[in-house]
Formats: sequence, C-alpha cells, structure tokens
Amino acid sequence: MSAKGRTTVGITDYEDFIQTDAAINPGNSGGPLINMKGQAVGINSAIFSKSGGYMGIGFAIPINMVKAIKNQLIEHGKVQRGYLGVSIQALTEDLMKSFHLKETQGVLISDVTKDSAADKAGLRRGDVVVEYDHKPVKDPGHFRNMVALTPPGTKVEIGVIRSGKKKVVTAVLGSLEETRTAAVNEKQLVEKLGFTVQELTEDLARQFGYEGKTGVLISQVAPGTPAQFAGLRPGMLILEVNRKQVKSVREFFDAFRGSKSVLLLVQYGPYARYVILQVQ
Repeated sequence: MSAKGRTTVGITDYEDFIQTDAAINPGNSGGPLINMKGQAVGINSAIFSKSGGYMGIGFAIPINMVKAIKNQLIEHGKVQRGYLGVSIQALTEDLMKSFHLKETQGVLISDVTKDSAADKAGLRRGDVVVEYDHKPVKDPGHFRNMVALTPPGTKVEIGVIRSGKKKVVTAVLGSLEETRTAAVNEKQLVEKLGFTVQELTEDLARQFGYEGKTGVLISQVAPGTPAQFAGLRPGMLILEVNRKQVKSVREFFDAFRGSKSVLLLVQYGPYARYVILQVQ
C-alpha cells in the first residue's frame, strides 16, 4: 500500500482510492487487494499506465466503502447517496489567510443551493466546514464521500468556522437521486413551456420596478412556443401558478406538477393579468 485517500484519479465523481504498488493488469479489476495477513482491504479498480500495462501504480476501492455500498444494494436494490446542497472548494494558503484560519484542513463553501438541506440548516457561502458528524473534514473529496455515504434523511451535525468562530449546525440530508430526477423533470418542463425563470433578487426588483413584490422573473422566452403565443415576455413577473402564490423557483416548479393546463398570474410594469398555458 503506497497511499490512502487518493481523490484525483479521474475515474468517478466519488473517489477515495487506496494506491498500491501490487501488480494489477487489465482484467484484474474487481479482484480483491489482500494485505500480508490475508485480509481483503480493497477491490482493485484501476491502474496508472502510459502503455496499457502495469507500471507500479494501481488503485483499489477501500473495503469499508465496498461494504457500505453492498449493504445499500442488499437493502434497497440501488445506491442511495446523501445530498447536502453546497458547492465546495479546497482551502489554499491564500484562502486560509483571507478567512483568518489557522490551517488548511476543511473545505470552503462557495455556494449554497436554495431550499436544500444546507440552506435549511443555515449554512452560508464563506463557511468553512471542519467537521461532519463529529469527524474531521480533510479536503473536498473526503467531504463529498462522507456526505454521499450518509443515507438520505439522516440528521447530521456539521461544524463550521464562520467569521473566525466555531459554529455547529444540524442538517437533514436529502437524496442525490431525487435531486437529479427533479432537475431532469424541470428541464423537460422548461422545454415544453418554452420559457425560463429566475429568482427575484433585490437588484432585479429595483431594475424592473417590482419592489415589495414576490414571485419569479421570466428570463427567456423561446420563439414559436406556448409561452410566446400566450404573450409572455422576458421581464414579466409570475405572481401565481394555478391560483397559488409562488415566492421561489422551487415553488414555481412544484406548482406545475401533474398539470396539463396552467393558469398564471403575471405582472408587467404596473399591470397584472391572467394567462393560460397548455403543457404539451
């Protein structure tokens, strides 16, 4: 065994490989990596090679990760990954100084997905995650694996450094699979309707004269679509969907589910009107 926790191999999104100098050749993938006591410590998965043959660098999936995946397959028939809803990056020396940190261990949150588990838990852009479920966080790859291997619905405590002070928040993880499915469904709905929406920020509200209003802003309308034929235009504010007030993009898509005909209340300038859209 040469190293543990290798995360930059480029094979998959979730990497935590054991690096080994044991001979691994094409066709060996899926076989066990055995230690000197005869114990299986990993599953051989890849090699680094410029020629296609063995060059002394191989990679194996750690046995604890294999066991976790095995248990999920037995219990659920598929892998269920936890989802927190943050974009993260590694802490460099320069970032450590900018955020007044004593060490580079941990990960920096660069963005938080609206209405995600992270958002509901109170995590913010600029927080530095140093602990997850009472375990220290080493780097982005390590943190990504920790979250993914936690079952959806699990309540976890996350330790962060915010403005130089330690803070602990509690998050209930969502499901990565459900998040990806929702994203696909939303993309399909946008294609059917022919327009896209975005959150109404304070700057956009001032720009379009919607101060004090709540809703979602139409950002684009495709030509030759139901949206264009109904008179929708970029810059219009959608106040209601099917008589339900919407305050975010998430509420907008949720209000559409299962509808073939949609009633919108839209505002453009000082005037509001109802518009009916047929979902193709």
